[in-house]
Amino acid sequence: MADYREAPLATRPKTLDPAEYFNLSLDQRRAEEERAGLRAQLKRQYQMQLNNPHRKELIEDPALTRWVYARTNPYNHFRATKKTSLLGGLFGVVPLFVLYYVLKTDRLCLTP
Repeated sequence: MADYREAPLATRPKTLDPAEYFNLSLDQRRAEEERAGLRAQLKRQYQMQLNNPHRKELIEDPALTRWVYARTNPYNHFRATKKTSLLGGLFGVVPLFVLYYVLKTDRLCLTP
């Protein structure tokens, strides 16, 4: 990190800011270590299940199951927001009016 040079038009990423990176409180450090320990435990448990030579059943990954369910049932989890409404209008309604206008003006120009 000592050889990192900042770009002239960009700010330093928060993860590289020494004040934020090194000056963590003990509680924050302890919480990060607990999360890392939990991740390591889950990874080890998954690796043990995956590499078990006597395994006869499938390995259930709850996160993957939730993701597949959300992908197969998108309308149950859809929420109308300003962004989705704007995108729906731009890609659903506006092209219809543009196509109508282009076809109508093209017909008017071709008539003698």
